[in-house]
Amino acid sequence: MKAADIRTHARTGVSLTSMGLGCAQMGNLYRVTSYAESEGAFRASWEAGIRYFDTAPFYGFTRSERRLGTMLTDLPRSDYVVSTKVGRVMTPDESVGAEEDSYVQPLPFRPVYDYTHDGVMRSFEASQQRLGILKPDILYVHDIGSVTHGERHAHYWQQLTEGGGFRALTRLREEGLTRAIGLGVNEWEIIRDAMQVADIDICMLAGRYTLLEQQSLSFMDDCAGRGVGIVIAGAFNSGILAGNRKFNYTDAPADVLARVDALRDACEAEGVTLQAAALQFPLAHPAALTIVSGARTAEQLTANVGWFEESIPAAFWARLKDKGLIAEGAPVPAAGA
Repeated sequence: MKAADIRTHARTGVSLTSMGLGCAQMGNLYRVTSYAESEGAFRASWEAGIRYFDTAPFYGFTRSERRLGTMLTDLPRSDYVVSTKVGRVMTPDESVGAEEDSYVQPLPFRPVYDYTHDGVMRSFEASQQRLGILKPDILYVHDIGSVTHGERHAHYWQQLTEGGGFRALTRLREEGLTRAIGLGVNEWEIIRDAMQVADIDICMLAGRYTLLEQQSLSFMDDCAGRGVGIVIAGAFNSGILAGNRKFNYTDAPADVLARVDALRDACEAEGVTLQAAALQFPLAHPAALTIVSGARTAEQLTANVGWFEESIPAAFWARLKDKGLIAEGAPVPAAGA
């Protein structure tokens, strides 16, 4: 399997490279990332054949979209696929602090949740300006769900449904201003709910179908049957599969640490890198279109590509199944694929 391999979503015809670059780090996620570092990661991804780039207004409070747009602006528009997100309107605000929502030195634009028809349209039009791209290929509704919003979830869900948010997305697709619409979330359940009320095409799911966690398997099977493509994000589950001890953005509990230790033992027994297994496993599912991985520098990007393209023997996946470390019925990559 190569990062540059093409996978096409049947319903929309959107073709994505098997690996994409997530651009949250361009927005100074967790620490300041210089423009030179961001550009280095972008150039390394391009040289590796990656042609799918995902961003959002929220990343760095507009910084990521601005940076990515500058990097893409001189490249032929037909040579890449880009996705961005709606659901927050970025409002000028001088009170934005030195670090907010995990972004360091965010730009002075306060994110305000707004999933209404007008909110979606305002967010989209502002993204067009920042990216310098009139027709982003995919539009995701960013961060919606009961875990995300708690007691406010019903209010925001109503904005998206009765308030016209889905209608705005459908309108943009019908007018040819985007090719595919969906959700970009950490909760698979909200994608399932959206599939009941809206004609969505492609969704980004972060951290919920991974080597570590497959509770969403039946949902993934349903997506495959209904032609809804899934972009896999968060394959390292907040980094615990890449060497740290974080899971779902907090310190990992003991049971998760024990499961990671068991996965690491299986990797060592078969001579497999844990990061390689984490990046390759989700794409075996027929609903999965691509895996998006963030990289702050060219070196990180090159490491990610190396893991993605690492050869993994069939015996490794068999070992995981025998030890009950992956869900019954979960597809696994073909040997040498």
